[in-house]
Amino acid sequence: MNINSFYDAVKELGITLTKDQMNKLEEYYNLLVTENEKINLTTITEKEDVYLKHFYDSLTLIKAYNLRKEATLCDIGTGAGFPGVVLSICFPNLRVTVVESIKKKINFLFLVKNELELKNLFICNERAEIFARNNVEKYDIVTSRAMARLNMLNEMCIPLVKVNGYFIPMKANLDEELEEAKTSIEIMNSRLEDVITFNLPVENSVRNLVVIKKLGNNKKKYPRDYKQIKNMPL
Repeated sequence: MNINSFYDAVKELGITLTKDQMNKLEEYYNLLVTENEKINLTTITEKEDVYLKHFYDSLTLIKAYNLRKEATLCDIGTGAGFPGVVLSICFPNLRVTVVESIKKKINFLFLVKNELELKNLFICNERAEIFARNNVEKYDIVTSRAMARLNMLNEMCIPLVKVNGYFIPMKANLDEELEEAKTSIEIMNSRLEDVITFNLPVENSVRNLVVIKKLGNNKKKYPRDYKQIKNMPL
């Protein structure tokens, strides 16, 4: 996906990017490739692949939530900034918090924030479950892209969501994850509202947006320590 086809494909999502936003995405790409030579940020570095699999893919979240309105959004396990940094560039109306536990990646995120002057981007170097304990019901929408299985993600992420807000994990392949996550969704006082399945342009790979609505408060014991979450998922 070259820059022109990216712009057209994003427009089909209902997003019209300004010249400044396109320039910032290009600068983001250049920083990603340059810094990736020093630290391991991503295995995807070819320009057309980055624009498709990182930039466009991040923006597909708009299929599940109206990103044009004022809202607080948290991206758990953002890595090199996907989808959080892309969303902060393309939707200045959002207050985007990205959470990442690896310090080298955090340093990269601060570099991007400063170079691109992203005033609506907030960066936290913390483990997901610890961050969730300290930021209960703070966000309108929480998302995560390929960080863990859904039954683990629910416990780490749903506590962050405001009542009547949404947790929308982005998944390439759900396999049996939805079935095994039913109990955790119920325990976390939430409801599965929709699964939006579509194919990425060009390569036609499958993507899923799992739309989970939070119905009420969570018990204070959640999230548990990571070892418990991993060894005894809900």
